[in-house]
Amino acid sequence: MRVGIPKEIKNHEYRVGLTPASVHDVVVAGHEVVVETRAGTGIDFDDDDYRAVGATVVDTAADVFAQSDMIVKVKEPQPQEVAMLEPRHILFTYLHLAADKPQTEGLMASGATAIAYETVTSPNRSLPLLKPMSEVAGRMSIQAGAHYLEKEQGGRGILLGGVPGVAPAKVVIIGGGVAGLNAAQMAVGLRADVTIYDISNDRLAELDTHFGNKIKTGYASKAAIEAAVPNAHLVIGAVLVPGGAAPKLVTRNMLKTMKRGSVLVDIAIDQGGCFETSRATTHDDPVYVEEGVIHYCVANMPGAVARTSTFALNNATLPYVIQLASKGPDKAMADNVHLAAGLNVSAGKIRHEAVAEALDLPFN
Repeated sequence: MRVGIPKEIKNHEYRVGLTPASVHDVVVAGHEVVVETRAGTGIDFDDDDYRAVGATVVDTAADVFAQSDMIVKVKEPQPQEVAMLEPRHILFTYLHLAADKPQTEGLMASGATAIAYETVTSPNRSLPLLKPMSEVAGRMSIQAGAHYLEKEQGGRGILLGGVPGVAPAKVVIIGGGVAGLNAAQMAVGLRADVTIYDISNDRLAELDTHFGNKIKTGYASKAAIEAAVPNAHLVIGAVLVPGGAAPKLVTRNMLKTMKRGSVLVDIAIDQGGCFETSRATTHDDPVYVEEGVIHYCVANMPGAVARTSTFALNNATLPYVIQLASKGPDKAMADNVHLAAGLNVSAGKIRHEAVAEALDLPFN
């Protein structure tokens, strides 16, 4: 099979679908790889690095799409990329369709087979291809929150960990999954006052065991969140509904009770965000203010640490890329039910129930 790697074109997206080391393994497995020129320059891989492991480097994304059977990317295809997809193509990337009806309809019209990293599952019901970026985003959320709490950035002027004699900032993390856990690890490391909310009592027990008395936990009822938000200096939204739209857990009315200069970081923004006032931002213009509260809602947070993120993502995605290339999509998904869970769109139809439900479109 011919595997294509186009250069990412989303705003400030420097990651790349496959590193040269990953390309080497795909070539050794008996496949051809076509890479767009300068696809890896954002993380310091040049065209010669790809040629050295057996890839063919071409001039344009159009060349990649025309010459490839499978397209491996990082972020969802932009409209000009969707326009280049054909029914013969396999698209393997993050899609986040539940918050993006135009992209979904474009993929349906293309006839391509679109498999989303974020809905591939594992035997323990985790999301192995979402996990590495959730880890990165969770850790980055605390860095971003601490930065925007600084007075010069418009924040309240609070040091996350405080100092002797001065209380630390109160950090509320909504969602105790991978992103929430990693956010908590960073916040605890900076000596913040951390509370994690989740709707799973089992997960809360796991977090309590993991952190001991370094954090507090709470059941994520509406009343509990309403009570926690007014006193929080930094709120991290880390809620995940696999394949579906994120629920709006912090309302505008709750925002009005927060202290001016407090910060919200919405890790769930790719799935529509879990704050009522969330709207996607970019690394160019990452924040805005609503009701006196700073919102950081960058839709590709891990792109800011592109080298770390690319290696972490490739570690997870490479085995699936080789499975798809070696067996073809039908057999690969028939043999691996967890890979099949990643199928979102094929033959013009939506194949993932949560996506169909979120967009009010037919599920097949």
